[in-house]
Amino acid sequence: MTLPPARPGSATPSQILAFGLRKSLGGTAVLQGVDLALEGGVTTILGPNGAGKTSLLRCLATVLQIDTGSLMIDGLDPIHESDRLEIRRRLGYLPQDVGLSPAARVFDAVEYLAVLKDVGRGHQDPERARRHAVVAVLDQVGLGDRLDDRVGDLSGGMRRRVGLAQALLGSPSLLLLDEPSAALDPDERLRLRSLVAELRHRTTIVQSSHLTEEAATSDRVLVLVDGRVIFVGSPASLASSAAGRVWIQNHAPQTARASWLLANGTYRCLGDPPPEAMLAEPTIEDGYLLLRGSPVETG
Repeated sequence: MTLPPARPGSATPSQILAFGLRKSLGGTAVLQGVDLALEGGVTTILGPNGAGKTSLLRCLATVLQIDTGSLMIDGLDPIHESDRLEIRRRLGYLPQDVGLSPAARVFDAVEYLAVLKDVGRGHQDPERARRHAVVAVLDQVGLGDRLDDRVGDLSGGMRRRVGLAQALLGSPSLLLLDEPSAALDPDERLRLRSLVAELRHRTTIVQSSHLTEEAATSDRVLVLVDGRVIFVGSPASLASSAAGRVWIQNHAPQTARASWLLANGTYRCLGDPPPEAMLAEPTIEDGYLLLRGSPVETG
């Protein structure tokens, strides 16, 4: 059942329904029949570089138009200009390259996007409401004390947080984050995870990553390889897909699908274990590595 369109800034998470999404860039197929059905919570798209993660997010953000298939966000079709504009009012998007001007003040960089998104529309004093919203999102990302700093004087992680503040403007019902933890230090990553956790019940959040640790706190994981979805399920089900196929041994393996040397001198191995193998508890990373190149699995 398709939900009625959510109001911009409402506490209703957006609904994404997609079927058979295909997209080619420069003659190369980057999405090959992607299906999605998402509403609320956090979805992490895992995949190697070049898997199509960024292209999928750009299609969801209406930056790219799909070649074939169907895409509906809150019952709106981005192929139509009026629907596309309404979708953009509802979403927050953090691309890999935010494109901030180094000379701009932090406050001005975020307020500029607030003007474009018409933040403050409907308030008695729209300008005051807009400026208040800008300060609020900068506080959210831990930059409330950097309003007057030049963007060019910030660290890479802080510039990434400015981009995140832009994405949070207007209390979006759909939040798209492309490699959000890139350039963030451990403390900043923890702040990001806490922020995402706070939003997950009122926002549909889709983030991309090639790091399996980013998927551990998600509600669902989507593994994308060569533009195709090969797994959709919970983090626990991704880990359990490797059950019985992970083992530890004292010498370098000859037939393992993958293996690596641990700090204690033993080898962690993935694949078909020998009869005498000492099986280990599988992790999300184990499941991900084994699934790459495997048939579609769901859980």
